[in-house]
Amino acid sequence: MIAPSAPAATIGLIGLGLMGSAFAGRLLAGGFAVLGCDIDPAKREALNALGGRGVARAQEVFQHCDRVILSLPSHREAAQVIAAGDGVLRPGQIVIDTTTGDPEPTAALAGVLAARGVTYLDATVSGSSAQVRGGAVTLMVGGNAAAFAQCADVFACIGRQAFHTGAAGTGAKMKLVTNLVLGLNRAALAEGLALAESLDLNLEQTLAVMRACPAYSRIMDTKGERMIHGDFAPDARLSQHLKDVRLIVETGQQAGLPMPLSAAHRAVLEAAEAAGWGERDNSAIIQALRAPVTRPVEP
Repeated sequence: MIAPSAPAATIGLIGLGLMGSAFAGRLLAGGFAVLGCDIDPAKREALNALGGRGVARAQEVFQHCDRVILSLPSHREAAQVIAAGDGVLRPGQIVIDTTTGDPEPTAALAGVLAARGVTYLDATVSGSSAQVRGGAVTLMVGGNAAAFAQCADVFACIGRQAFHTGAAGTGAKMKLVTNLVLGLNRAALAEGLALAESLDLNLEQTLAVMRACPAYSRIMDTKGERMIHGDFAPDARLSQHLKDVRLIVETGQQAGLPMPLSAAHRAVLEAAEAAGWGERDNSAIIQALRAPVTRPVEP
């Protein structure tokens, strides 16, 4: 981890959910001061307990911080927050948007901010909140190369590697590509374990065999035990990934691709959400792939 060169340099953070709170923990541990905003008072208090300072208004964050991280559900919320900063945003600031959003509106937002002299980086993150807390995520950053270099200390504090992917919007594009493959790996693991379960195989041994053979993927290390033991406390919510998969399918089809695997993945996630698993961890996708419970017929 690289500590900031100036003691207690203050980083703004808007959005203190699963990912945002994990960012805050990493930044505070790395020697930064954190001024964070969230509409939920409990999340602001949680930041205070970590050693940061929580505020209720995004404008206050923009007013006091030269670099501001956004950790929000979609590009729509990001645009709303930027609009709320009108009159407070100033030339020379850098907005680091970690939101997984539609690449076109993301690039457009960069243009809106550039007109005010503000630099926008779409710094998408590959990994869960638990992996953020361990510093094990990868960042894919689109936007101005000089601003990317200027934020190297922040990126090094949050994750293990950061890639500059090109112009603004390319970070969002890269995130859709990586999320497509990651999500299908997770869905394949869930379906494989569901099949093993239906064949009365020992699931712990099944997972061990898959880890030892060419079927292995790193998702087995983060989600395998969770699927086996039903540990669905959220590191990354299923509904949030469903939002991403819908965007993946839409973006791919706009590019002229059929996207059959992602379309099937979307349908499974929608079934899991309809069954009440949306707010649980995305490993709960296995619940939509398990054999239905056979209920005895009443006489």
